[in-house]
Amino acid sequence: MSARRVLERADELATFTEEPGRITRPLATPALAGAMARVREWMVEADLEPVSDAMGNLVGRRGPGPRLIIGSHLDSVADAGRYDGILGVLIGLEVAAATDIPLEVVAFADEEGLRFQSTFLGSRAYVGAITPEEEAMVGIELGEPLFDGASGYLEVHIEQGPVLVAEDVPLGVVTAIFGQSRFNLAFTGEAAHAGTTPMTMRHDALAAAAEFVLAVERLAHETEGLVATVGELHIPHGACNVVPGRVDLTLDVRHADDVVRADAVATLQGVGRPGIDVSWAPIHHHEATPVSPTLRAKLAEAIDGRSIELPSGAGHDAVTMAGLTDIAILFVRSTGGSHNPGEAVTEGDVALAIDAATRFACSI
Repeated sequence: MSARRVLERADELATFTEEPGRITRPLATPALAGAMARVREWMVEADLEPVSDAMGNLVGRRGPGPRLIIGSHLDSVADAGRYDGILGVLIGLEVAAATDIPLEVVAFADEEGLRFQSTFLGSRAYVGAITPEEEAMVGIELGEPLFDGASGYLEVHIEQGPVLVAEDVPLGVVTAIFGQSRFNLAFTGEAAHAGTTPMTMRHDALAAAAEFVLAVERLAHETEGLVATVGELHIPHGACNVVPGRVDLTLDVRHADDVVRADAVATLQGVGRPGIDVSWAPIHHHEATPVSPTLRAKLAEAIDGRSIELPSGAGHDAVTMAGLTDIAILFVRSTGGSHNPGEAVTEGDVALAIDAATRFACSI
């Protein structure tokens, strides 16, 4: 019944959206506020005392501190699935309902960064790590952070990747979160007439950018464990009969080893062609986040059945929490990809995750 309730509640939260027919729930919107209000009611049902902050984070507490924190986020990307982030909060509520241990279930208000192109804004506000500029951007005065210590942090999350499905395993214990570097790049050449400019006299920014994109893909294939992505590419004032004079693109580089990631970025910074200027502007950076060996072992022991260990290529609120307490992350097998409406989990896998999270919580 617990797993069925989680799936039904996920379906209900999917109705809180800024875009009818699609799940889109950014920070500081009526949709997110409605979802938080419903989760607040479920927290009360689970014998948790709810409190919130100006950022919109919602916390359900029980017992004296320091408590085990179980958390994830309720915001979404545009046209999202119904389990990314949500599943971790709902499983936290089931752990609370099944136990009477000191516990804190947290629903973070902004992990995806859709509204302000931010990074972990909810969890960073929760621990008091946002800047005055970020407070002004959101239009709040945060005050005292909600975080008041912890005996550990557990995040249950859909895998967002294909490994558990490929291995036919329902649950995975995360070993580390990849370090990540993101950049905006601008390739600047010279716009020219497509018909009158000889090929040997061109400074084609798009051709240079295309070579760079292929170099990114090639390097990632050649480097064990590296993932690198050009996710956006734009030609300002592009036209069919104009040699592109400028191309803007984004780069995302990730690896579990920070040295390997830094070497990859340095290698890519050396890619270019004569006559084309390339500028790099950092967007975001965080180092690889190790998972607590002790909590990782306890989580593995709590799983009744087969599981595997694997790293997380995606960032999670656990990145923020790792700066203040030991963390553990439990992955649940998911199909249909992630960050899209095809996200899917089975009731059986959710039941196993609830059982594992409950056993883990009782062992802390």
